[in-house]
Amino acid sequence: MNKLLPLVAASVVASPVVQAQQLSVEDYQRAEKQLASTTSKLVFGTVDYPVWQGETLFYRSQTEQGLRFYQADAKNQTKALAFDHQKLATALASASEQEVDANKLPMKALNFDTDEQLQITLEKATFSCDLVKYLCQQVEPSVKKHEFVSPDGEKTVFIKAHNLWLRELASNNETQLTFDGEQDFGYATNNAGWIRSDKPVVKWSPDSTKLTTFKHDSRKVGEMAVVSTNVGTPDIDVWKYPLPGDEHIFTIERVVIDIENNKLIRLDMPIDQHRSTITDHVAGRDGSLLDIDWSEDSQHFAFVSSSRDHKQATVKIADAKSGQVKTVFTETEETFFESGVDGISWRYLDKTNEILWFSQRDNWGHFYLIDATTGKVKKQLTQGDWTVIELLHLDQEAGKILFTGAGREGADPYFHSLYSLNLDGSDLTLLTPEKQHHRISLSKSGQYFLDRASTYNQAQTSFIRSTNTGQGFTLETMDIDALEATGWQAPEPFIVKDRDGNFDLHGLLYKPSNFDANKTYPVINYLYPGPQVGSIRGRHFRAARGDNQAIAELGFIVVELDALGTPGRSKAFHEFYYGKMGDSGIPDQVAAIKQLGKKYPWMDTTKVGIWGHSGGGFASTRALLTYPDFYRVAVSQAGNHDNRNYADEWGEKWHGLLEKRDDKTTNYDSQANQLIVENLKGKLLLAHGTTDTNVPPYSTLLVVEALIEANKDFDMLMLPNRGHGFAREPYMMRKRWDYFVTHLLGATPPKEFSFKTEK
Repeated sequence: MNKLLPLVAASVVASPVVQAQQLSVEDYQRAEKQLASTTSKLVFGTVDYPVWQGETLFYRSQTEQGLRFYQADAKNQTKALAFDHQKLATALASASEQEVDANKLPMKALNFDTDEQLQITLEKATFSCDLVKYLCQQVEPSVKKHEFVSPDGEKTVFIKAHNLWLRELASNNETQLTFDGEQDFGYATNNAGWIRSDKPVVKWSPDSTKLTTFKHDSRKVGEMAVVSTNVGTPDIDVWKYPLPGDEHIFTIERVVIDIENNKLIRLDMPIDQHRSTITDHVAGRDGSLLDIDWSEDSQHFAFVSSSRDHKQATVKIADAKSGQVKTVFTETEETFFESGVDGISWRYLDKTNEILWFSQRDNWGHFYLIDATTGKVKKQLTQGDWTVIELLHLDQEAGKILFTGAGREGADPYFHSLYSLNLDGSDLTLLTPEKQHHRISLSKSGQYFLDRASTYNQAQTSFIRSTNTGQGFTLETMDIDALEATGWQAPEPFIVKDRDGNFDLHGLLYKPSNFDANKTYPVINYLYPGPQVGSIRGRHFRAARGDNQAIAELGFIVVELDALGTPGRSKAFHEFYYGKMGDSGIPDQVAAIKQLGKKYPWMDTTKVGIWGHSGGGFASTRALLTYPDFYRVAVSQAGNHDNRNYADEWGEKWHGLLEKRDDKTTNYDSQANQLIVENLKGKLLLAHGTTDTNVPPYSTLLVVEALIEANKDFDMLMLPNRGHGFAREPYMMRKRWDYFVTHLLGATPPKEFSFKTEK
């Protein structure tokens, strides 16, 4: 196991630089073998795509015989093959009229649309269970992608002509639920500007007789457009996309729909801003309306109204029959309020008329019990210099909650652990004793959980455990012998201090597998600056973390760091550069590399490059412009270079509301990359997809225009008909490698290298 790098500085001893002037195809091929497309195939005993069905866990595992789906019985502590792959291959071969190798079935996941409906998803197609009904004894799923199914699995809702409709699955009968929806003012519209979907945004009541949603008003909101590249007339995609400072942004008029009586009830309250307490949308990934918690009897629900600037969160309770609304309390932050780290972590305790509330009012994320009548805090349930990460389960009858937390057990402060706690604040119990990062998946009842425990450099062991006792059995033990036999090595965790020496910062360092301490290596800094996530993302074991190790193989030291301004620690840590997004933790990246360079003479800190995508695209350009004598090369992809051109919910949450000054400047000028292009000294490659609807390409073109006006040399790659997710597609990856090899390593890359495995 690699240990954390100590902070004791060492004197720098000059070492000769031994660099190849020409990198060969073989050099790139060696690097390519460090990508997940190769390394992941050498890891066995995985537990992927876990899905609980009652107390049975279904999951995919990579075995030496290929991908297999298993089912594990939590009560009886047994594991069995879920599907006969040979029979499945025979069925698929018959359907497709071509040979199918059972050992090479590219199965991706098992999906349960409802309690009884199962799908097997392959990489390029979804085969419903009627194709293999003799294997799973189920009916063909009938829920369409644009529909939202009810908890009882008997009906769905969908949008048609800006109104909400109901479809009964058994009869296929359709019923119109709303009638006054219109263009740009429709029901359950799933549009946050930066992301949109045809699936409605709703929250069903537990008994499936009602749902709550909204009428989405975008009538006066400005429009965004992207244009395709093709022969002939291009396709023009136009949609509503509010920006920071706009007079008109998305608003929502909250409603309840009584399905049984086909009645629409408008909540007796003013319109709400299109805001949530956790993300930049009012909808979760599955389309569910966020910040809503129904009572168990489906008669009323609690919800949160958030202010446009994200600083105020007001808890309210609505009567689902009358539409009457009662305000319970408001929490106000000086910067931004969030109701959790990884997910919304408040709940309505209707049986005791209380609110279980997440707050960082004491600088750390903790639970509070609040009286739903008076709005007063009755008790703080958790405390200390650690943070609650996410509330996973609440049992009102038992008076108990299950949640993940970080920083309490004395290991890496980013490692997650699972805890149980009584709602009176007693009996806080650690259910995952290993000092590792625990990825948790709970059964619906909350009686059992899948625990995938690992670290950056310790392979995963997966358990099924009881939430009552913490006891259970080992499900899978990851086998990485074949991976290690190739010379693969894990990244090395390190700890350094922030720019001012106040906080410990955690990062990962990647060295080439043929590392020679007598040589010196240029440094490449990969970053994502936050504020919603950091550079490193998951703390669990991974055979490849993007192409970090692959780049190291080309002759670099790669450094990634979660700097100040990223989440998962204290409030002060997370909000560090609120209102100063031009900071983006870049001074901490510089400080970290300098500290590491003092310790390790083989790090050539006179040759430092940087790259990132999206927020990292912004920050990599920003680093090159604000530290022109430290960073020499930057590859900047899909950057939101000026957040006045990006979604309002993002910029206004992290930088504040737009303020215009008398001298025609604004508070957003301090984060606009195009305003400081005269600082450019190094080599800059800007890349963007021309049909990126998340960060539209005009963000990068603002910088391009300013660079041209400043007569600065730079490179640009516009990828036609690409959206936001081109970060590691083969051509972009090859251009990024080539750029660093040429301008930082000082070598010549092989011409037009072609990846064989990363497709």
